[in-house]
Amino acid sequence: MAAATPEQGWRRQVHLWFDHGAGDDLVATVIHRALVALISANVLAIVLESVPTLAARFGPGFDLLERASLAVFTLEYAIRIWITPEHARYRGLSATRARLDYLRSVPAIIDLLAILPLAASLIGFGEIRILLLLRLLRFFKLGRYSPGMASLAAALASERKALVACFVILMGVMLVAASAMHLVEHEAQPDKFGTIPDAMWWAIITLTTVGYGDVFPVTAAGKAVAAVTAVLGLVMLALPVGIVATAFAQEIHRREFVVTWSMIARVPLFGALDANEIAAVMQFLRAQTVRSGAVIMHQGEPGRALYFIASGEVEVALANSRDRLDEGHFFGELQLDDIAIASHSPCPQAAVATAPSKLLVLDPIDFRALTTRHPRLAERIRTLARG
Repeated sequence: MAAATPEQGWRRQVHLWFDHGAGDDLVATVIHRALVALISANVLAIVLESVPTLAARFGPGFDLLERASLAVFTLEYAIRIWITPEHARYRGLSATRARLDYLRSVPAIIDLLAILPLAASLIGFGEIRILLLLRLLRFFKLGRYSPGMASLAAALASERKALVACFVILMGVMLVAASAMHLVEHEAQPDKFGTIPDAMWWAIITLTTVGYGDVFPVTAAGKAVAAVTAVLGLVMLALPVGIVATAFAQEIHRREFVVTWSMIARVPLFGALDANEIAAVMQFLRAQTVRSGAVIMHQGEPGRALYFIASGEVEVALANSRDRLDEGHFFGELQLDDIAIASHSPCPQAAVATAPSKLLVLDPIDFRALTTRHPRLAERIRTLARG
């Protein structure tokens, strides 16, 4: 393993600070909390600045916060471009290609839009009102610090066809309801239902269950149409809500499942198992959180468990070298009878967390329980190991 240059070492450390801020790393915690606080303060300031009395009284403070925020967000944007080659998803690419791919990603585009007001002000366009919308886009920077928002975005993307179908159905129902109301109410209320476009306003606010009350039927036939439309509105509201809620729950479970599955499948012996057998192994993993600097395996201690790195970084000492493993990798050793299931050959002699890390552990007790409960799986592991 080639030694890292000083620049790569610093780049790796800054990457850990910016992208692995959970745990006991004080610098990472301060960076993440400060950025979240600054984003929240920006959004609050933009809202309060729209109040004339507050803008007149605290205008200089709002301006100072804006200038400071633009400086911080610009620095953050530059740093994230610099550390891109350290991201797991870009690590197989050259530094230039990794940064170009990152610049096209959604988080990078949001970061760029967040600092565009600075560029606009430098060339004399700082007063354009459209820049207000760009400033409000900073709110979406919080998505980087919220796995739930990322899962929701993935759920919406996966169900986009079903949601588009719901929208098409809504438009169809709105047209039918507006046409029916126009037919039965246009003589009684020509100013409100005289045309189908006029009636469409009533139809959409009824279907969305808003019901402002500014437009309503007065005839018996119109009230009957309104009653049916109101019931259909409940159905139309329930359809996308049910789709999004189901997709959101599935996305959370799917993400956890896929990440864990991919880590287990990397173990040479486990990788030869079929889907049901790997799923059985997954049920016996337990989570473990370790602090930076924590010793996971002591020097000379025989490997007594398999460790899968869900997040963070661990340095393992081999016979003649040291490897740094990050999320998705594994290390350690287990014994099944006289068969060793190992991550390296030879097994690591020591392991230390170099960043706050979350591990999934398969220890001997759980492994014995797994092979006892699934004897056919145990036999298959023996066969694969010997064959």
